Amino acid sequence: MIQRILFPVDFSGACVAIAGYVRRAAAVLGASVTLVHVFDLAGNNGYEIYARPPSEVAEEHRVIAQEKLDSFLASEFPLAECPRILLSGDAAVQIAREAKTGGFDLIIMPTHAGRFRRMLLGSTTAKVLNDSDCPVLTTEHAETMAPRPLEHREWLCAVGLDGNAEKMLRFATQSAAAARARLSLIHAIRANRSDLDAAATEEARQRIEKIQKAAGCDAPLQIAVDPNIEHALVEAVGRSDADVLIIGRGPRDGPYGRMRDLTYLLVRDSPFPVLSF
Repeated sequence: MIQRILFPVDFSGACVAIAGYVRRAAAVLGASVTLVHVFDLAGNNGYEIYARPPSEVAEEHRVIAQEKLDSFLASEFPLAECPRILLSGDAAVQIAREAKTGGFDLIIMPTHAGRFRRMLLGSTTAKVLNDSDCPVLTTEHAETMAPRPLEHREWLCAVGLDGNAEKMLRFATQSAAAARARLSLIHAIRANRSDLDAAATEEARQRIEKIQKAAGCDAPLQIAVDPNIEHALVEAVGRSDADVLIIGRGPRDGPYGRMRDLTYLLVRDSPFPVLSF
């Protein structure tokens, strides 16, 4: 399923930190990697515009950006094997557009650590998650990443009961099979009284089993119950020993777009990479 990976780079330490992870993902999935960098074509200082024509300044910036892109991570991603794409404009818009028009199957990008990660809303990563039609794999705190050995392949899928559940389960099942990973499922439900836990859990289990059957998925299912559904899911995910958490994004239409509060929460707080579909 995943044959072409798009790796957006901004020459930051976070991109350097996840280079090994991107290579690992490509090796596991048997996919190729293309690097893309988006620069600001109109970026300049006042002196440059005063001294030279804007078109000349823009061309110089483009040449410099291309040279930097060609040399960036050249040992990890040789030019002969990994193409480089240079674009200009809004980074998130261009990345999402290139993923679609270029026929890429997966985008891998860091969320960065520290304050940037805590303020994920409004970031380029968040915009790509909202705008991109293809799956997006975001990493945990990139500066401290230590990818596990290839032999360790445990994937966890957070499944809901919405209209996208069957499609997402089919994607998770096929992707895990391609990576030769063991897939398990987690579902969280809200219950305020203990006497409702058993009934709510059984109802959810029966509904998810029907979705699994339709999607051709036989992965084991865990159901977490808590008055706060966000807390239940994040706690369950935190106790997991998975390499990847697979989650669904909402439809693009609507006032909030694809990214809901829970999606942001999981992307931000997951202790391991999140593959959002």
